[in-house]
Amino acid sequence: MTRSAASAQSPFNPATDRIGRVLCFAAHPDDIDFGAAGTIAAWTAAGVQVSYCIMTDGDAGGFDPAHRAEIIALRAAEQRRAAELVGVTDIHYLHERDGYLEPTHEVMKGVVKLIREIRPDVVLAMHPERNWSRLQKSHPDHLAVGEAVTRAVYPAVENPFAYPELAEAGLAAYKLPWLWLYAGPEERENHFVDVTDHVNAKLEAIHVHVSQHP
Repeated sequence: MTRSAASAQSPFNPATDRIGRVLCFAAHPDDIDFGAAGTIAAWTAAGVQVSYCIMTDGDAGGFDPAHRAEIIALRAAEQRRAAELVGVTDIHYLHERDGYLEPTHEVMKGVVKLIREIRPDVVLAMHPERNWSRLQKSHPDHLAVGEAVTRAVYPAVENPFAYPELAEAGLAAYKLPWLWLYAGPEERENHFVDVTDHVNAKLEAIHVHVSQHP
């Protein structure tokens, strides 16, 4: 933890700000497990309902020589098993093309739709800023997730006139209480969760993604 990160002040107060439902966004199967599975395990252990939205099928990732169509099914199965290890069973996909993800209006509308359906207390998404200290954390798809979710959260999610077809389908505007971002530059970090009791669950979830290990 850097000095600037350690001294940063989070506006979130766990003593007064209660969390009952969380929606997590990521680019690929395994991103959430590497980035936030410890926090998610802590949430589910405390009775929080957690859902995932994976924006791509992850068909361009990993070291498995199998046909890419087979990889999609394999990675979905890995993600299901990994999610179950940290108490999550509700997983959604936007089925965007791996490596080509952009914060388009179609993607943003998909984000708005899901947030309005689930109406979470917290949305957890990948950070939209590049991390020059750890470039691997700044895959273009990761940045696109952060940008798409941030644009969707404000103003579209709470604007009843944004994507009016959603309101017509019964998905009313919703003011999200909290947007949390992970896997960003260290100097942006301002909230830390003690996951000591859940490290093993996180590691087990990561190890499920066998197709991503050389």
